[in-house]
Amino acid sequence: MEKKNHNIVIIEQPEALTPEHFTGLKIGRKATRAVGIPAISSSVLQMFKYMKTGDAVKTMFKINQKGGFDCPGCAWPDPDDDRSKWGEYCENGIKAIAEEAQNKTIGRDFFQKNSIETLSKLTDFELGKSGRLSEPLILRGQNYEPISWDDAFKFIAQELNALDSPDEAAFYTSGRASNEAAFLYQLFVRQFGTNNMPDCSNMCHESSGKGLSDTIGIGKGTVTLDDLHEAELILVIGQNPGTNHPRMLSALEKCKENGGKIIAINPLPEAGLMHFINPQNPMKILRGGTPLCDLFLQVRINGDVALLKAILFLLLEKEKSNGTTFDWAFIKSKTEGIDELINHLQNVDYQQLIKESGVTENLIRQAADWIAEKKKIIVCWAMGLTQHKN
Repeated sequence: MEKKNHNIVIIEQPEALTPEHFTGLKIGRKATRAVGIPAISSSVLQMFKYMKTGDAVKTMFKINQKGGFDCPGCAWPDPDDDRSKWGEYCENGIKAIAEEAQNKTIGRDFFQKNSIETLSKLTDFELGKSGRLSEPLILRGQNYEPISWDDAFKFIAQELNALDSPDEAAFYTSGRASNEAAFLYQLFVRQFGTNNMPDCSNMCHESSGKGLSDTIGIGKGTVTLDDLHEAELILVIGQNPGTNHPRMLSALEKCKENGGKIIAINPLPEAGLMHFINPQNPMKILRGGTPLCDLFLQVRINGDVALLKAILFLLLEKEKSNGTTFDWAFIKSKTEGIDELINHLQNVDYQQLIKESGVTENLIRQAADWIAEKKKIIVCWAMGLTQHKN
């Protein structure tokens, strides 16, 4: 806005815009450690707030236990025999269970009052905490209406039987569906005559599955939970386990206790990777937990390829000088394309890769040194790495 005063133009600056103007989020003190007592109190609060006390107690000792049920919160694997009797789950898992098994139900009254337009304005949290569905619903006009189970099954059957081929149908599922329900669902779909079963994890894992299938011949991870415990070096790339799957922090803690090192590659210093307070170990709580990350590479957003290529460049330089960095017996018998890779690395601009990665050269060299020295190495990643356009 301009104001003219005695031939002087004064420019009035608008009020500075902060994230609060757009999202309501507030910027607070940066967390430096994760889990511990706050996770315990939050978990207990969630369960007893939304579930009956008896149901909550019984559920706590069945999640991820043999003879119990798998948590719908994430897909982190369960230990074969060494399962915690106090609770083989995390805060996120409890929140997911508390929502799925909550006391409150919603039915016809709720949907008579709330049209599709009204529901679309609610947040995921508000929708989830509105209650569990208590009967089948069908959309007629702008509102969902209740329908009997018999009518629901007939409606679905009529639609499926009217198809010219089973392959014209797609059976979508949510990642929050339990493994038990998903197993029965896929049996029904295959009996119907198709395997068109996309689920929400396709978006998450399709790029990984494609890349892994093309490079190593299998579209999934190749290590076990025990491998993580015994690894000498773990690279955690684009992954926030403290936020998304906290049970992984226990596995990383065991790796550290066995003498392993951890490199975290992320634009943000994820609190859980920096410092983990195991909520099931009173002594570790008193001592303030376990520092997990030995080397933090604060990569620029979408700078992952440049960083990894710079590390490969340094490993090639080491191989040229000592001839022992690469396992040539394995490379020649199990891989192809090594000559093309080496030729590509010899023609990259190393300094430009450093610039594009956003990581200082000394930290990149440290990472390359550890990778060259260690034998038992695991690379794990999440959507922070796989969902770039490249």
